[in-house]
Amino acid sequence: MGRTLENKKRTVEELKGLLDEAEMALVLDYQGLSIKEMSDLRTRLSANNSICKVTKNTLMRLAIDGKDDWSGLQTLLTGTNAFVLIKGDIGGAVKAVQTFQKDTKKSETKGGLFEGKLLTRDEIKAIASLPTKEALMAQIAGALNAIATKVAVGINEVPSGLARSLKQHSENNKD
Repeated sequence: MGRTLENKKRTVEELKGLLDEAEMALVLDYQGLSIKEMSDLRTRLSANNSICKVTKNTLMRLAIDGKDDWSGLQTLLTGTNAFVLIKGDIGGAVKAVQTFQKDTKKSETKGGLFEGKLLTRDEIKAIASLPTKEALMAQIAGALNAIATKVAVGINEVPSGLARSLKQHSENNKD
């Protein structure tokens, strides 16, 4: 049973909304994946605030039509595609996709798009090697804490040093 025109229009509008929220898109060749495997991928992605949509290339073309940031996807719209739309933790979502691909050995990343730039497979792998958002926040917090500690020690040292100098000066004057 084919899709009705109304159903296709709803799908295109839904895709447009998802693209408006997404920061990055990956295009995967999903041929050979079972429904269970696709569900597994979607579960992994939901933990990173991302989704996987399987739709016809023509409907995705209609969704990106007029959106300059997403027009680079045109070159990837051939064959059987699943679209991973990522918002938030980009590194975590890309890692989830790559871990899934390593586990199933069936899916392949065709490419991706980030801030209007078409990404190669190597660039996508580089993104996956970045630390997660939580790890980066922990590193920044640790660095800020170290700076605050050094500042506090330095501020505390000024009056202590002054007190030592005054004490030494007073002891030298008693003699």
